[in-house]
Amino acid sequence: MGALQQTTRTVPVVFVSIIDPVGAGFVESLARPGGNATGFALYEYTLSGKWLELLKEIAPGVTRVAVLRDPTVGSGTGQYAIIQAVAQSLGVELRPIDLREASEIERAIVAFAQVPNGGLINAGAPAGGVHRNLIITLAARHQLPAVYPLPYFASIGGLIAYGPNQVDQYRRAAGYVDRILKGEKPADLPVQEPTKYELVINRKTARALGLDVPPTLLARADEVIE
Repeated sequence: MGALQQTTRTVPVVFVSIIDPVGAGFVESLARPGGNATGFALYEYTLSGKWLELLKEIAPGVTRVAVLRDPTVGSGTGQYAIIQAVAQSLGVELRPIDLREASEIERAIVAFAQVPNGGLINAGAPAGGVHRNLIITLAARHQLPAVYPLPYFASIGGLIAYGPNQVDQYRRAAGYVDRILKGEKPADLPVQEPTKYELVINRKTARALGLDVPPTLLARADEVIE
């Protein structure tokens, strides 16, 4: 997105899955983008606290949680602050793990796993998606219950995932493209946040971790992978 704005400030741009478009400087505000770009944000910061709540619900014994985040962007700092606030009420100790090179991620998770009762939160940074297979593999190998930011993480082996339906965002983005082609300006079209969230639980992964998924959590799930 940043590269597009460096290229043009006049050609309309509709973005999808940007974590913090205001903090990143892509728009002036969500209500009034103000430039040639508008679109659909990927997360609300308050969602971050829900990840920790879900982790404690599916794995009540977790007392230490490593948060995989990107501290170089505003979203990484903002999400971690929300998780910190929830952690205090749940009596959970947090440890940030910066998402950089694969080797650094592996060393940090291996070191974290040396002490029992740990869990992971993948806080939704792009690098968390790039290294998703490594993170899921390490979580399984070291018996770390983990929660992930997008539904597809559970379908590839993650324990539990909660986040926006990305297909829905692309459908809504097509509507914005249509409106712009009919003459409306991106500056006048508010940036929208997700309206459809999905909870996906992988029971196969839960069994491998020795976890019994609470019936109340299963009842709320949009999808359960057996």
